Amino acid sequence: MFDVLVYLYENYWRPDACPDHAQLKRKLSAVGFESDEIQEALSWLDGLATAAESYSGQQSASSLRVYSLAEQELLGEESIGFISFLESAGVLPPPMREMVIDRAMAIGVGRLDLEDLKIIVLMVFWSLGEEPDALILDELFVDPEDRLIH
Repeated sequence: MFDVLVYLYENYWRPDACPDHAQLKRKLSAVGFESDEIQEALSWLDGLATAAESYSGQQSASSLRVYSLAEQELLGEESIGFISFLESAGVLPPPMREMVIDRAMAIGVGRLDLEDLKIIVLMVFWSLGEEPDALILDELFVDPEDRLIH
């Protein structure tokens, strides 16, 4: 499913640039994605669109997030730490954080890899028509082992 999401991010500037589901299914199938993977991604994107519609940037910046046991188990320390890093950097306000957590929980499989969480974060920005700044894009795309330290 994450491969489909990355493909959509790379090929469509905004969600409204995507064709309707039927045409998008055909296009994704022609590119080589499996039909169950396509259906899973499209269902996940429907949930993301619903969350984006109700998005409100109005929430206290000093709000405190307490993760439930289910969220802790699914996300793990590394992903929760990454979310906290994005919040402290000022690029992931609380309402967007909640969208990220909601969409991560919608995956619902074992422990979510940090790389998959980064794709979810990217798709949340994408769904709102926002592009993260260059440093955050670097955080989302470049593996730590591949970074050059100056």
